[in-house]
Amino acid sequence: MAEHEPPLAGRRRPAGEARRERGTSDRAPEERGGASRAREHAGAERRQLSGGFDDLGFARPDTDREARLGLPEVVYGPGKTVEQVVGVVRSLLAGNEGPVLVSRIAADDAAEVGAAVEGGSYDPVARLLVWRPAAPRPFRVVVASAGTSDWPVAAEAAAVATAIGLQVDEVRDVGVAGVHRLLAETERLAAADAVICVAGMEGALPSVVGGLVGCPVIAVPTSVGYGAVFEGVTPLLAMLSSCAAGVVVVNIDSGFGAAIAAHRMALRMTAQRVAR
Repeated sequence: MAEHEPPLAGRRRPAGEARRERGTSDRAPEERGGASRAREHAGAERRQLSGGFDDLGFARPDTDREARLGLPEVVYGPGKTVEQVVGVVRSLLAGNEGPVLVSRIAADDAAEVGAAVEGGSYDPVARLLVWRPAAPRPFRVVVASAGTSDWPVAAEAAAVATAIGLQVDEVRDVGVAGVHRLLAETERLAAADAVICVAGMEGALPSVVGGLVGCPVIAVPTSVGYGAVFEGVTPLLAMLSSCAAGVVVVNIDSGFGAAIAAHRMALRMTAQRVAR
């Protein structure tokens, strides 16, 4: 993902730099125009020579990632200005053919970015901004959330998975405190190519699902719960210690990470299906 450039406020500029700026402003309009065209040409030449990324000065979008991983770089919204997000999104749209996503972006920033770059759609629950969503592929993901409070994280997983072309089936409020609710959905779970389990508290849901289905289970610990949950550390450790062997665990509250893990599984599985 593109990195945020440190702010310039408060930085002392060398005296020579200030003199150069004053000298530039004193030039005739024709000279300033020529200097501007030269800078634009140098920027275009730099992008052509960079090979696999677009050097915007404040960021270097990885325009070659789609060719390597089957999906363009995803932009992480927090910490970036609207102008920076717009610049990176335009670069990725121009340099790739697949979906372009901005994750964890606030609604007001998403509105400004969407106004500057047409064609995007925003999911306020998932906090996801999407251009060119992928067509559905033959890979079905069940996103199961333990409680209603876990849903914002599950919504991010579902929205990202849908945007990158996975078929998503959402199963809500099936936490193990009422395990009969989960058992009632056994057929839906068993029909999946992968199950994403989103849970806070003690994080037991992935272990139970891992004992019911043979497909990959991707566990997402959330920061939902009371004091001893330690903002998600307790379910994280529980999932890592699961007695259901082979459960894949991503970071706390990372619905995005779970969807991308499913994408990697889908790439291999769909390729094998096509080969047959």
